Amino acid sequence: MAHGMRTDSHSGFARRNDWRDNATRYALLPLRVFLGVTFIYAGLDKITDSAFMKSKGVGSIGETMRGVRDLAAFPELVDLALKSPVGFGYAIAFGELAVGIGILIGFFARLAALGGALISLSLWLTMSWHEEPYYYGNDLPYLMAWLPLILAGASYLSVDAWLAERRSSRGLGLG
Repeated sequence: MAHGMRTDSHSGFARRNDWRDNATRYALLPLRVFLGVTFIYAGLDKITDSAFMKSKGVGSIGETMRGVRDLAAFPELVDLALKSPVGFGYAIAFGELAVGIGILIGFFARLAALGGALISLSLWLTMSWHEEPYYYGNDLPYLMAWLPLILAGASYLSVDAWLAERRSSRGLGLG
C-alpha cells in the first residue's frame, strides 16, 4: 500500500483550502482600494485647492516646503522643488492621480505601486522626516504599504490580470 493522502474520501480540509485560496487571492484588494482611493483623493485635493498651487501664501506648496526645508532629511530635495514649487505641486498631484488610478484598476500595477512608493519616500524624507516618534508621520506607513503591491502586483480583479488571461488564451489558440 502506498503511503500518502487518500483522494477518494471526503473531508472538510478541501473546503478550508478553497477558503484560504480565495482569501489569498483577495488579500491585497483592500490595500489596493485604500491606496488607490487615497491617492486619487490626494491628487484631486491638491489640484482643486486654490491656495495650495501657489508659490507663496498661507497653505501654499511653496510655504509648506519652506517650512519643512530645515527639518528634512535631504534639504537638497526641498531646494530642488523650491525652484518651481507650483510645477512640483502639479507633478506630485498628477503623479498621485496616475498612481491612484493605476493601482485601483490594476493597470501596470507594479509600476503604479513603485510610483506610489517613490512619492511616499520623497514625502517621508522631506515633509514628515521631523516627526517624533517616527510613527506619528504617515508617509513611512504608506511607503511600507506599497511594498507588497510592488512585489505581487494586482493579480486579481485588475486590468493586468485580464490582459494576462487574454494573452495566455491567445497563446493556447483559444482567442
